Amino acid sequence: MLRALHFPLCPFSRKVRVVIREKELPAELVALEPWRCDESLLALNPAAEVPVVEDGDLVIADSGAICEYLDEVRPEPGLIGRTVAERAETRRLVAWFDCKFVRDVTDLVWREKLIKRIKHQETPDSHAVRAGLNNIHLHLEYIAYLFERRNWLAGETLSLADIAAAAQLSVLDYLGDVPWDRHPGAKLWYSRIKSRPSFRPLLADRLPGLKPPEHYDDLDF
Repeated sequence: MLRALHFPLCPFSRKVRVVIREKELPAELVALEPWRCDESLLALNPAAEVPVVEDGDLVIADSGAICEYLDEVRPEPGLIGRTVAERAETRRLVAWFDCKFVRDVTDLVWREKLIKRIKHQETPDSHAVRAGLNNIHLHLEYIAYLFERRNWLAGETLSLADIAAAAQLSVLDYLGDVPWDRHPGAKLWYSRIKSRPSFRPLLADRLPGLKPPEHYDDLDF
């Protein structure tokens, strides 16, 4: 059985959790706060970051490496693509959401409003938050653009691109910071992945003292 160390409201941890469930792999989920410098985490990943997955004696860190590993050890359902072109497009979009979206939005909103609060008891930088909330519109427009032309973001089947995007948006949605009403195309796409059995456990996550908006775990929005 896999053992996955994660922080419930970390988008990269959520990406791995959804992949594990899409693959129907038995796994023990161990929730922790990585900034507390837990010695057991440091022993597995000197970077002291989650997610980390143990598969027997093998330890894999970094959500990208973990998801690629899981797609190789459990090829079905395939989440990266069957052809060279499909794999290239999926990886391009995963990089978009894991890097560009994080830089433009997640780090400016989620890290400021949530991580600063629980890690350092600091108030968020309002200028950073406003910038992130402004930047999110471009990304939601791009999601709608892709979804209008494809069945899913990278092609005709659900892929790691959809999971990466939804994982990022889900933590922002927990904070009530996704303007779904202004982006119906992106909202329709998110409702599809939100209703998948692999995604529903994320919607049960709660942070003490911070409740999500009512629509957060409503599968019909």
